[in-house]
Amino acid sequence: MDPRVTKLAHVLVHYSLETRPGQLVRISGPAIAEPLIVEAYREILRAGAHPILRITLEGIDEVFLKEATETQLRFVPELLRLETEQIDASLGIWANYNTRALTNVPPDRQRIRREALREVSQRFLERAAQGTLRWVGTQYPTQADAQEAEMSLREYEEFVYGAGYLDRPDPVAEWRTIRERQQRIADFLATKRTLRVLAEDTDLTVGVAGRTWINAAGEHNFPDGEVFTGPEEDRTEGRIRFSFPAIYGGREVSGVRLVFERGRVVHAEATKGQAFLEQMLEVDEGARVLGEFAFGLNEQIQRFTRNILFDEKIGGTIHVALGSSYPETGGKNQSGLHWDMICDLRQGGEVYADGELIYRDGRFLLR
Repeated sequence: MDPRVTKLAHVLVHYSLETRPGQLVRISGPAIAEPLIVEAYREILRAGAHPILRITLEGIDEVFLKEATETQLRFVPELLRLETEQIDASLGIWANYNTRALTNVPPDRQRIRREALREVSQRFLERAAQGTLRWVGTQYPTQADAQEAEMSLREYEEFVYGAGYLDRPDPVAEWRTIRERQQRIADFLATKRTLRVLAEDTDLTVGVAGRTWINAAGEHNFPDGEVFTGPEEDRTEGRIRFSFPAIYGGREVSGVRLVFERGRVVHAEATKGQAFLEQMLEVDEGARVLGEFAFGLNEQIQRFTRNILFDEKIGGTIHVALGSSYPETGGKNQSGLHWDMICDLRQGGEVYADGELIYRDGRFLLR
């Protein structure tokens, strides 16, 4: 057993989830992540809580999305709704056998499934915002994910665990320090009404008046390192070009450019994956609206890996998400979609807040 896996399980259960005796804690993930699943299960038991497992097998998602009838695609078991109401905490572990397994699944079938799960997903977010459900998602390194990142497995393991400070003697102490530093940024942004982003082929204005900025320091994603909010639904204007491919549901869409008017996407184009992009924008009424605006702040992450858990945290970037807002931000947009896309500001990018330059070349200019 890699000792970093044991350390990660401990951090997730005790720091991220703050697991307490008697709680019902769900662990979900693929069987390939067995070492981390077992260690997390052990830590939950040691915390006096009750773990339940939701383990998937290789190829199951592909079989379902290709073989299910439309009725089956739209079916949501009552057990899933009940589980969403009953669990006290949820640990999601991401790991891939094959990152491209769903590439040839027709986009409209993925759209239908997203629509069907919207109510459950929204309820999950509502409970999290109310403080009655804690959740965290993390990555277990695999050969497939390492290949996507263009690294060997050993290199990828070093990257993954380094991004979470698991190579340090006390990772929790590191994340508490990060939380303090990021809180200063969140407090500053909370005083602003309008943000304007300028970069290559990008001039985007976003309204954030009255919205809450969340300081993300390992509580919901691990690793973490961002501050984010839910933009005003009708105040996004302008255009943005995303620097890296946008990955969603195992599909890669490259060269994405979006144009917004009165808060909604009115034009979308991609050099690769245009049909999939258009299908996702039609998931529901909220899919064309921004549900999130965020600054990536993790300086341990400086390269694109085709894994949004890490890529949206790249220090010196911003990202926005089409679709659902996190209710705790004050965002009101609801959708079965939440698709993060990243804009790199490290070379010439600027952000203005209420007309004042606050961010240049990937750094805040706070005094």
